[in-house]
Amino acid sequence: MTETPSPTPSHTGAPADIAHPKGIKSYVRRAGRTPTGQAKALEELGPRYVLDYRAALFDAPAAFGRNAPLILEIGFGMGDATAHIAGLRAGDNFLCCEVHEPGVGALLKRIGEQGLENIRILQHDAVEVLDHMLAPASLNGVHIFFPDPWHKTRHNKRRLIQPPLVAKLAARLKPGGYIHCATDWQPYAEQMLQVLANEPLLANTAEGYAPQPDYRPLTKFENRGLRLGHGVWDLVFKRR
Repeated sequence: MTETPSPTPSHTGAPADIAHPKGIKSYVRRAGRTPTGQAKALEELGPRYVLDYRAALFDAPAAFGRNAPLILEIGFGMGDATAHIAGLRAGDNFLCCEVHEPGVGALLKRIGEQGLENIRILQHDAVEVLDHMLAPASLNGVHIFFPDPWHKTRHNKRRLIQPPLVAKLAARLKPGGYIHCATDWQPYAEQMLQVLANEPLLANTAEGYAPQPDYRPLTKFENRGLRLGHGVWDLVFKRR
């Protein structure tokens, strides 16, 4: 879900053969139509659960109507895992960034069907949200599940998990807050592990990859991959 050559020195935490992007976005726009059910959810539920992007600090208690731990999710796809986790963790607030309208509509549909009150959506680039809306030490957690792996080597520079973004995320975590990433592409898992391990504000909760946390469900796509023998790698790092 991301983006933009000049080799990165190894001390940054990025592999030496991966170009360092001048500016990362948390998404790449792709064409797609919004089915009727999702369009209806956007119309009926969007005004309540989709927030306007503003270059001003986010007032979480006002947005959610309560004080609760705040989890940022970057790129929720069609919202299956997001809705599942929000249902399990009713005591947490989830601020979810996704630019693709069909995915936003799909999550809104699930919010309505499941009566979820602890999700708010920003249909905006998560990097700008980090830069302009989220204060240091304002987050209890970050979820980034199955971001675009950009398989071809010449496209690796477009991957989301790179040192500049991880530094931003770490700075916005409260002490003890966590970053949970998951991918089904081993080369990307290796890059994630290296980048996260080289961020001085973060500490790995495992020796290498983490066991899958019980709150993260297996998606249909993931189940299909596992049946075909593909691996899935979870990484969970905590703010020192």
